[in-house]
Amino acid sequence: MSSNATKLVWLKDLYPGYFGLTMATGIIAIALKMLEMAILSEVMYVIAVISWLTLLVIYIWRLIRFPKIVWAELTNPSTTFIFFTFVAATNVVGILFDLHELNQLALLCWVFALLGWLSLLHCSFSILTIHRAKRNLNIVHGGWLICIVGTQSLVILGINIVDQVGIYAEYMMVGLYMLWGIGLILYTIFVTLFCYRIFFLNMEDEDYTPLMWVIMGAAAISANAGSTLSLSDPIMPVLIALHSVVDAVSLLAWTWATWWIPLLVVIGYWKRFIRHIPLCYNPMQWNIVFPLGMYAVTSYQLSLAADFEPMSWIAQIMVWVAIIVWALVMFGLIRHVFKHNTTEKYHL
Repeated sequence: MSSNATKLVWLKDLYPGYFGLTMATGIIAIALKMLEMAILSEVMYVIAVISWLTLLVIYIWRLIRFPKIVWAELTNPSTTFIFFTFVAATNVVGILFDLHELNQLALLCWVFALLGWLSLLHCSFSILTIHRAKRNLNIVHGGWLICIVGTQSLVILGINIVDQVGIYAEYMMVGLYMLWGIGLILYTIFVTLFCYRIFFLNMEDEDYTPLMWVIMGAAAISANAGSTLSLSDPIMPVLIALHSVVDAVSLLAWTWATWWIPLLVVIGYWKRFIRHIPLCYNPMQWNIVFPLGMYAVTSYQLSLAADFEPMSWIAQIMVWVAIIVWALVMFGLIRHVFKHNTTEKYHL
């Protein structure tokens, strides 16, 4: 192996879902903005945008330098849905741009994310349909639900920029309701498969990954997307009739997300203190931070949609939990980089 190739081992083995870092940082920035913690929100906003731009360059470089590796990951049922972190991260950055009144950039992010979503959605489901290896439930993991996170993030950013499309606003609003419905249907399918696997099939210790938190995060963002639709102007009269349904489903999705939190904490405790699996940095840990931040944002949004103040108290608590976990994972990342590790070790 050449010296140059040796130096690029880190790029070749890079985890394909590092946009989770941007997702985690960006959602905390949004939560802090909602809770009027402006200075800290601005710091997280800057970090989120810089991380998104940096990762965009790195992954383009990786695609050019190692196209076969990227293609193998994209066509592998275990990793194909991880690529939806790009869609979700782009939409999170778009929401941040919109909050800072950079409307054109927000619109470009939505278009960019939509194109990525369309490509990845049909690619991933085509792989599931025609792929012949490992056709069993053991390939299902929490990372599959990043597909739902990407879908619902399109709804949330879309609501924020719908007034920019002029005469096409009505068409876009209908499309956003459709996207929300698609996200709910896919969530129902995936979470059913995943629950069957973890409750009734054999699971190895390494199968309990941080990606399990995406199950909670996908439910939380579905509730957030629903409450965002509920709080928005439906534009078309026919959509007004759906608001009561949207409100009910959003509350149920938030309740389901809440139900998962204690179970996920128990699983984490079991891994570290019962099975004695050492705690070390793993890029999948960013998928713990994002659901926590999204849960805070969703709780705040629902407190507005339902006019129920206690949910805003939950949001204020959860945002600090998310910040603490973000700081711990960021410390792990920095330590990982300065230890000069050349490979990314992750199991799906």
